[in-house]
Amino acid sequence: MSLKIYQGSESFPADARPVLTIGNFDGVHLGHQQLLGALVKRAKEMDRLAAVYTFEPAPRRVLQPESCPPRILSIARKLELLERIGVQQVILEEFTLDLGSHSAAWFADEVIGRRLHPAEMVVGYDFRYGNKRSGDVNTLRAHFPELPVNAVTALTGAEERIVSSSAIRIAVAEGRVAQAAEFLGRPYRLSGTVIDGDKRGRSLGFATANLEPDQELRPAIGVYAVRAGVQGQPKAPAVANLGVRPTFNRKGVVLEVHLLEGKPELYGATLEVDLVAHIRDEQRFESPEALQAQIALDIAAAHKALARPPMGTHTA
Repeated sequence: MSLKIYQGSESFPADARPVLTIGNFDGVHLGHQQLLGALVKRAKEMDRLAAVYTFEPAPRRVLQPESCPPRILSIARKLELLERIGVQQVILEEFTLDLGSHSAAWFADEVIGRRLHPAEMVVGYDFRYGNKRSGDVNTLRAHFPELPVNAVTALTGAEERIVSSSAIRIAVAEGRVAQAAEFLGRPYRLSGTVIDGDKRGRSLGFATANLEPDQELRPAIGVYAVRAGVQGQPKAPAVANLGVRPTFNRKGVVLEVHLLEGKPELYGATLEVDLVAHIRDEQRFESPEALQAQIALDIAAAHKALARPPMGTHTA
């Protein structure tokens, strides 16, 4: 199956009549997966295509740029995960101030009714649309009484906390990557091109691959147990330090990854790093020897954390 991407709702074929959902889906977390699973299931039952209508950039980035949170996923990664779940069509709408100024009634008539013309809809419990988010599930049902609109309830995790993109951002930013993985259904991933470093790790007996992560959302500075590998290839156990390397008075945040198995040539490759567990905060050591001793302890801690069964999902 290949994902068909439409650039804007005006380009969507009027006779497609998909089962449709609308949302940002940043993170494609377990709550999103529950909704998208219902979408795909209903589309199969109706012998229709499962379609997602989403905005790029996200509305808040345009309407409230000063308070817009960092995105969890790149658009490419989001599309990859949507396809793995079974979504067949994605309509990428450029969000603009003009589009955001239209009323809920206009959005329902023009975008949903005329351009997308779904056979059925599946939406989240907190679905909103139109200027000032004035439209919701009830107004949509009232506007289209003949259109079936199914609302999926919120998914709660441990301690009855609602699984949400906001909760994931907070967990990652605070270094609670294991909790973020519980909500995502997979480890939070950093990626970037491996760059030439100062070979400091090799001189300590622990060669590292250095990269500057591409993601907007960065975890707290510190040492993590991870699984890492070249893009598209299996991940191997590793330990990683995200930080400024205070022992050597370095500047700039860099992710240093030490693979615990094998020594592949990684320079210039895109490395994907799945964060499994936080080991400790970054700290300054009095000597390279003291740092070397701590790294050995970090590796032992990483082995222990990675021995646990990995967080698995059909979307990862």
